[in-house]
Amino acid sequence: MKFLSIIAGIFIFSLPAQAKIDVKKVEYKDGETVLEGLLVTHKKHLRAKKKHPAVLVVHNWMGPGESTLARAKQLAEMGYVAFVADIYGQGVRPQNVKEASAQAGRYRSNERKEMRSRAQAAFDTVSKNVSVDPNRISAIGYCFGGMVVLEMARMGLPLTGVVGFHGGLSSVSAEDAKNIKSQVLILHGAIDPYVPMEEVNQFQKEMNAANVNYEFVAYSGAVHAFSEKEAGDDIKTGAAYNEQADRRSFIAMTNFLKEVNK
Repeated sequence: MKFLSIIAGIFIFSLPAQAKIDVKKVEYKDGETVLEGLLVTHKKHLRAKKKHPAVLVVHNWMGPGESTLARAKQLAEMGYVAFVADIYGQGVRPQNVKEASAQAGRYRSNERKEMRSRAQAAFDTVSKNVSVDPNRISAIGYCFGGMVVLEMARMGLPLTGVVGFHGGLSSVSAEDAKNIKSQVLILHGAIDPYVPMEEVNQFQKEMNAANVNYEFVAYSGAVHAFSEKEAGDDIKTGAAYNEQADRRSFIAMTNFLKEVNK
């Protein structure tokens, strides 16, 4: 009986910590395509009448998953209304690298028109939410999602800021940088083989020419996917987790979001 009471006590103690974050599936559309996002909110915000800053969270090439949801929950704990965007569409969830590559490639093509349309749909959905201050919306993205949030900025969406974690930096047109209204933070693996130095240099050239308020941080020894534990630890593959880069980039993102959403 003593053992049972201890277990019960732990359960009762732990329950409030789990219950304070509300996760709700949200169906929205891009044209006729149904998308399924996740609205992640601290329950005290649901009860409050005032509006809160929001952060769009865009997934990597595997689609919305547990790591994306975990980051959204962290953001909700920090006081943001977090929205996990769905670029691929309801039920479209790659099961392996081959499928992920095909999906991501689809949205990189066609001058990224479909990518931008899906990003616009996510932004519109968040900005209309009753708990969100439409003048304080930011976006963060990982790998494929890092490219997406940069496209959101290049579209001229009225975001306060975008943060790209180990994402692609290439653009369809250098002129698109002139549309950027938001501040930009790029968190990059210094030896990422999938984003070569030529791409980095071109990105910075475009940002400088357009007078964009941006910051570029490169983490030594880090390759692609440095914030994703499931990437493993073998940097020879070109994609691997780096604990220090993950920790430092999280702090950088936290400080950036706090500054741009004052």
